Amino acid sequence: MAFQPIVDIQAEKVYAYEALVRGEQGQGAGEVLAQITSDNMYSFDQTCRMTAIEQAAALALKSKLSINFMPNAIYEPETCLERTLRTAKKLSFPHQNIIFEVTEHEKIENHSLLVEVFDTYKKHGFLTAIDDFGEGYAGLNLLADFQPDLLKLDMNLIRNIHERRVNQIIVKGILAVACELDIKVIAEGIETPDEVSALKDLGIYLMQGYHFARPQLNALADPYPR
Repeated sequence: MAFQPIVDIQAEKVYAYEALVRGEQGQGAGEVLAQITSDNMYSFDQTCRMTAIEQAAALALKSKLSINFMPNAIYEPETCLERTLRTAKKLSFPHQNIIFEVTEHEKIENHSLLVEVFDTYKKHGFLTAIDDFGEGYAGLNLLADFQPDLLKLDMNLIRNIHERRVNQIIVKGILAVACELDIKVIAEGIETPDEVSALKDLGIYLMQGYHFARPQLNALADPYPR
């Protein structure tokens, strides 16, 4: 796993670290995910969860840990969570600090099952997030059926937002909806100080991107060292 911080620019501290899958030789996520089939999807998803928690515990991570999961790999929510809970307990890693992200990029084969998965995760005290919000398959339909703890805005909405009035208006609208639903918003893919400034002016304070730190293999980069 490589870990990339999600920062709170208002508090000037790391809010969470996202665990990103990498190959044994450091290959990117795309190359790794290209090898996933319906036959190995479940075991891959479970292995990623366990590895993320194990490495985070070994690194003495004190903030939240964000883990991506593959919704189409889940067949029974309680069963899929069993190993996660057991691993977190064994390593004394507070499961309340774990965020499960589902990306809009993956077409959801069973929408009602995903809503059940989210409900189950929340019932057990995990945090939930919709990743890449604003681009992909799920979008507002998923948000209407389930309100996660976090929305992560797709980087295409964020890129050069200081120069793109339409994007600013769209993000402002999403932020207003999220505020009404008591959902925190994270802007991802941030690369420049201008993007940070524009997002801050819109009222977004949780951010992620190369501007703050690149993902690091089995290490925790901290943009705000004390």
